[in-house]
Amino acid sequence: MNTKEILAKRFDKLEKHYIAFKEYKLLIDDLLIQSNIYDPFIFNALKPEKRAILDAYLKRFASIQDFLGAKIFSLLLELAGINNRKMSEVLSNIEKENIIDSLESWIELREVRNELEHDYPEELQQALNDLKYCIDNFYKLESYYLHSLNFYKKYL
Repeated sequence: MNTKEILAKRFDKLEKHYIAFKEYKLLIDDLLIQSNIYDPFIFNALKPEKRAILDAYLKRFASIQDFLGAKIFSLLLELAGINNRKMSEVLSNIEKENIIDSLESWIELREVRNELEHDYPEELQQALNDLKYCIDNFYKLESYYLHSLNFYKKYL
């Protein structure tokens, strides 16, 4: 299987995560209209199915970021004839190709997402702040996905 075929399969899988990610974001937007879910008291009073939406959103957020970083970026560069040996080179070149807006943004998204995986729910207010950050950065992660897809399509 060549690079284009591998990327096609990976983008098909990533698209499923992206569709669910968008759907959960719409559900969260509705939740936010009803109440401030970032308040610990309100969050603790949420029904389990509403908390499940937040957990599902974070799972998709993490999946999309992981998938882009681990399975897509290096192959996009390979497809474009840009050689990379280390992940730092991959991310630097992904930034140069304007697939991500900045390396710092990518790293910050990654760090906040990692904090949620390791700290939740011991430090509830910090976890809620991180949740808010991930929700507020929906469009940034979405742009990384869409820029990756558009970059790929240039080589079809």
